[in-house]
Amino acid sequence: MQHGKYRFIAGFLALPVILYAVFVISPFVQAIYYSFTDWTGLSSDFEMVGFKNYDWLLHDDIFWKAVGHNVLLLLVVPLVTLGLGLFFAFMLNVGGRGRKNAAVSGVRGSSLYKVIYFFPQVLSIAIVALLFQFTYNPRNGAINAFLGGIGLDALQQQWLADPKLALWCLMAVMVWSNVGFYVVLFSAGMSSIPKDFYEAALLDGANRVKTFFKITLPLLWDTVQTGWIYMGIIALDAFAVVQIMTVGPGGPADSTQVMGYYVYTKTFHDGQAGRATTIGVAMLIVTLVFAVIVTRLGRRERLEY
Repeated sequence: MQHGKYRFIAGFLALPVILYAVFVISPFVQAIYYSFTDWTGLSSDFEMVGFKNYDWLLHDDIFWKAVGHNVLLLLVVPLVTLGLGLFFAFMLNVGGRGRKNAAVSGVRGSSLYKVIYFFPQVLSIAIVALLFQFTYNPRNGAINAFLGGIGLDALQQQWLADPKLALWCLMAVMVWSNVGFYVVLFSAGMSSIPKDFYEAALLDGANRVKTFFKITLPLLWDTVQTGWIYMGIIALDAFAVVQIMTVGPGGPADSTQVMGYYVYTKTFHDGQAGRATTIGVAMLIVTLVFAVIVTRLGRRERLEY
């Protein structure tokens, strides 16, 4: 049984490792290499410039503004999205009133609600961004029309044209488009938790809030941690909503500029692919640091049931 074991394992791993190296590792290595050049992205001619691009990056105001926006997205979008996903999933699975055949159950019509919540996930982010671009239109958009229709004209805003509101408008779209996926994901996790746990907790006098924090959240922690990393990566990107929805794009006055779109601007608008890859390297570092922090801070003893 042991004879040729390692050759057998190596034979199965060789092709996936080669493909991963070619299509994942190789682009990263090339990006790091080009970040030390003055490559325009339009020509095969370039020269090594050392750390000149990184020196430019450290002193570029727009880059640091984009970093600040990405950090804000990183803090707000995952927290709100996962929080709403956990709340709705809990209500759909164990938040309803007890019935004759079950002491613990979800709200009535929970299956229909899951379909409704998941619907935005069926739409591509481009379609979602276009829909909300029209919704936020200050002249004939649905939000201002609704506010005007109920006599709240004083609350009508410029939305995407207001530097103070534009980024928050994008956050709302990102939350709306992703929360349904986590409702279904967390619902699947909660459905695998034995109902006996909840019934025992209710018999001991625990309310819904306490059962959530003492039973549901600890048993779903691995799923929540994975979802946090995934949502963090989405928040660090945010390219599509900025490209489609905002003024400029990236405006007004760079109020919605993010690192992902800044890479695009430097490459295709300014013809400075070397500097663009430098920003890409910075995004890689921020993503890795974020993943490590979430993994370390979220490390808990694994609970089995």
